[in-house]
Amino acid sequence: MTQKSSAAGGRRNSAVLITGAGGEVGHGLIRALHDSGRRDIVALDIRKLDREIRSLCMETFVGDICDAALLGRLLATFEITEMFHLAALLSTRAEFTPETAHDVNVGGTLSLLQLAAEQSRSHGRRVRFILPSSIAAYGIADLETKAAAGKVLEDDHLMPTTMYGCNKLYVEHLGRYYASHYRQLAQDRIDNILEFRGVRFPGLISADTVPSGGTSDFAPEMIHAAAQDEPYACFVRPDTRIPFMTMPDAIQALLQLANAPEDALSRHVYNLQSFNPSAGELAKIVQGAFPNAEITFEPDLQRQAIVDSWPADVDDSAARRDWGFAPEHDLDTAFSEYLVPRIRARYTEA
Repeated sequence: MTQKSSAAGGRRNSAVLITGAGGEVGHGLIRALHDSGRRDIVALDIRKLDREIRSLCMETFVGDICDAALLGRLLATFEITEMFHLAALLSTRAEFTPETAHDVNVGGTLSLLQLAAEQSRSHGRRVRFILPSSIAAYGIADLETKAAAGKVLEDDHLMPTTMYGCNKLYVEHLGRYYASHYRQLAQDRIDNILEFRGVRFPGLISADTVPSGGTSDFAPEMIHAAAQDEPYACFVRPDTRIPFMTMPDAIQALLQLANAPEDALSRHVYNLQSFNPSAGELAKIVQGAFPNAEITFEPDLQRQAIVDSWPADVDDSAARRDWGFAPEHDLDTAFSEYLVPRIRARYTEA
């Protein structure tokens, strides 16, 4: 742990807790919160955070979200008003160690929801719990059904085929339970003990890092390989189509949802998406930006089956209506204004 301030006279410092803070979403979220004037950020990750990110936080912790003793220290030390729970074991990695994924993705989330409920009880103000979920929560039976489904709504086709998807769908329900029904038969229960808000992210594409462990990573992998003049064998078919959004738009969406008036929200979990090109269309755009790009298609049958079970498009009208979700980037501007300039500069400087 690194400590930059401590509670005086036994009083706990107010804090916003970010788990999984070492990932790119965590980094971007911490910078955005700090830029907005927040000086009460407490960050937690399994690995030590970069010096720059640590400097933006009130305190940082190295540890596991499944560590009950660590969560107990957080409860005793801080008056947590808001949680962004980003820590998770992602889809591809989760299929190699499904039991560990369940422990982290479900057990860890359950512990944090309980921590949020205890915080709400102790300081008399509801904690706001923000969860990034995933399109992996969907499970469409076959390609014919997928083609006919069109823009999929939040409550349709929820039969995930991966451990990660099962985990995410279940913790969405856990969040709803804690927000509305927690300890519903207990005489001393507190109604609506916490606020729970979630988004189902599509595939995320970043100019700054290549994600690891996600089954939608064929898109960012393709772009980063092309920028480095490295051949890339895409692990899905050219006709594969799922929704995507850029990393900056994902971070902005989390902040928008967190700051939305509660009475404007019609549901606990919202679909998000910005554009949904096929893998073949992506390859043509990448080759247009990087003419020497060598992109081939060598589908991995198991990963292909997972991606085929996800929607080709999702209906995000609820997010746009309720809290003004409006991504900055469409497909054209994602490449022309964000991905290509930033990625080209990144590898030129390297």
